Amino acid sequence: MTGSTIDPHFRSASDLLDLDDEFSAAERAVRDTVREFVGRSIRPRIAEWFETATFPVEIVPEIAELGLLGMHLDGYGCAGRSAVEYGLAMQELEAGDSGIRTFVSVQGSLAMTAIRRHGSEEQRQEWLPRMARGEAIGCFGLTEPTAGSDPASMRTTARLEGGEWVLEGAKRWIGLASIADVAIIWARADEGVRGFVVPTSTPGFRATPIGQKLSMRASIQCDIELCDVRLPETAVLPGAIGLKGPFSCLNEARYGIAWGAVGAARDCFDETLAYALERQQFGRPLAGFQLTQQKLVDWALEIQKAQLLALHLGRRKDAGALEPHMISAAKLNNTRIAIEIAREARAVLGGNGITLDHSPLRHANNLESVRTYEGTDEVHTLVLGQHITGIPAFRG
Repeated sequence: MTGSTIDPHFRSASDLLDLDDEFSAAERAVRDTVREFVGRSIRPRIAEWFETATFPVEIVPEIAELGLLGMHLDGYGCAGRSAVEYGLAMQELEAGDSGIRTFVSVQGSLAMTAIRRHGSEEQRQEWLPRMARGEAIGCFGLTEPTAGSDPASMRTTARLEGGEWVLEGAKRWIGLASIADVAIIWARADEGVRGFVVPTSTPGFRATPIGQKLSMRASIQCDIELCDVRLPETAVLPGAIGLKGPFSCLNEARYGIAWGAVGAARDCFDETLAYALERQQFGRPLAGFQLTQQKLVDWALEIQKAQLLALHLGRRKDAGALEPHMISAAKLNNTRIAIEIAREARAVLGGNGITLDHSPLRHANNLESVRTYEGTDEVHTLVLGQHITGIPAFRG
């Protein structure tokens, strides 16, 4: 279905258990609105954007008009949608492409959440309304060239000097940084890790897009250099001291990823099923062969389980009962099954599957990044291992 639109009320054949009925009318309305947008504005051009490594900044106003930027936040022009509605939106965006969902996640779940949850009232008033309208783009600088899974080893520093904060250091794999108006930068200060609201026009701030990527090509990731970046004392996020601050934002993004991966897997299923029903080999459609049907059944079962897991998280989140290890379980499981489905779907498509006429290999390439950022498979495995045993195994 790459390059074509789909009926927003379409029910995938992978929905073996009629899980669609588990969503309220309001939740389905959000889903269908985003699905229609993806079909109209993303699918027809995503192959071109992926091939040319272009992030389509021209669609940002429409994404904002749909209320998707910071949609899970209250006030300051944000939509205040439920966790399940937010999850469904991420699911539909990633069915289009992981890079588009990543833009919404970086803007809303990371940058806007950091300001909303940890910022001062002045910081919220200055940035959140503009970010919700898509008039200002944000990025979130935590990962460093030598500190990915171990952010506690970050080398970026912040020191108070003459009534100013001075930031020095480097960040890597920072989404949107080269087009951002504001960066949330995490740095080591005397009292611990602190977050800073950094206008990207500040002297000494430089963002350089990372090129030659094999994944997330319709998205922007950057290196950031911070050289004698001077900020007023009010630039610090007053509500965040230590790594709990950035981790709380990462959990918001991880939650969205758990839903997004379902969308990518479902899109691979739907695309491959349509192809297998049409493609004739040995006098019959590919879908008529037992091995093909086994694959389709296995994929549908995994998608259903992943959808149930995402929905369970969403209901708990809306009830205020979601715990971090649960997010790790869903992020680990759902990205794992999504990438396996994408790879196997490409195989069913045969040689045609290596072109951008079809979505599975594009999804598989993107999912290599999705399973890496916001915590690798290994990190989430250890989070769950610690929860089960009570023993942290991250070191030693």
